[in-house]
Amino acid sequence: MIESAVLVLNRNYQPVHVTSVKRAFSLLYQGVAKAIDEQYKLYEFADWAALSAAHHDCITTVNRSIRIPRVLVLSAYEYLPKGRVRFSRLNIYARDQDTCQYCARTLPRSELNLDHVNPRSQGGKTTWENVVCSCVPCNLKKGGRTPEQAGMKLSRRPFRPKWTPLFRGAIRRVTYREWLPFLRVEDASYWNVELLDE
Repeated sequence: MIESAVLVLNRNYQPVHVTSVKRAFSLLYQGVAKAIDEQYKLYEFADWAALSAAHHDCITTVNRSIRIPRVLVLSAYEYLPKGRVRFSRLNIYARDQDTCQYCARTLPRSELNLDHVNPRSQGGKTTWENVVCSCVPCNLKKGGRTPEQAGMKLSRRPFRPKWTPLFRGAIRRVTYREWLPFLRVEDASYWNVELLDE
């Protein structure tokens, strides 16, 4: 429970990252952040600790149970970090939802690889817009040809994912109901894609 996820917002209520419950309690206790409840009321540590933990996830100390905050608001941070989604095998699998972009089969990652839509032998670049997830049989069938040359069709054109602050550190995390008011629908759906370490 102490390593589960807490959404951290800037002063403008924009998501900046996700942290652990342990780190969230540290920020709350130090006065760097305030907890926010379902009615959007802000609490400092003492007030939050005094709330009833009944019917909520909680951690237990020597003399009390304290409700776990699922969303924190930083007291002095108003900027949104700049960044972008790293171009990597894991992130391409996540973008394509572990689904071959030619035959549309969803497979374990051990049965998937990457394919250059426009092959490198024909001047294709290794970019978000030219690399897709594919199964081994489709990759072998396509070979060093374009999909048109191989008589194959892409399920969808590859694209560069839009960066979201939640993407950073998103490996094996889940969203909580309390997060939804602070996420755009497209962020929430992208966030729910599980990323696994290889």
